[in-house]
Amino acid sequence: MAAWRTRGDGIEIAVRVTPRASRDVFAAGTEEYFSARLAAPPVEGAANAALVPLVAKAFAIPKRAVTLIAGDTARLKRLALAGDPEALAEIAASLYGGAHDG
Repeated sequence: MAAWRTRGDGIEIAVRVTPRASRDVFAAGTEEYFSARLAAPPVEGAANAALVPLVAKAFAIPKRAVTLIAGDTARLKRLALAGDPEALAEIAASLYGGAHDG
């Protein structure tokens, strides 16, 4: 899967999470996923709980519009972002600084 792809109700993104970082950062990663560094540890869902508001802020959407759909306990996660697919895809592309085949 590419780092993101459009869906009927928004976009789906792949995120590689690095817990226990010095601060929370969401940025472009590779062609396959975004990169998220989280200060939270990977214990009892703390990293997942920290990821949702970080992604929501990066895409300027409410936290309730971000849903973890795969990778609950894995480092590589898939999230669904609800909203205007074109607008969300533009934000994703701007995080990468250009075009993408997603």
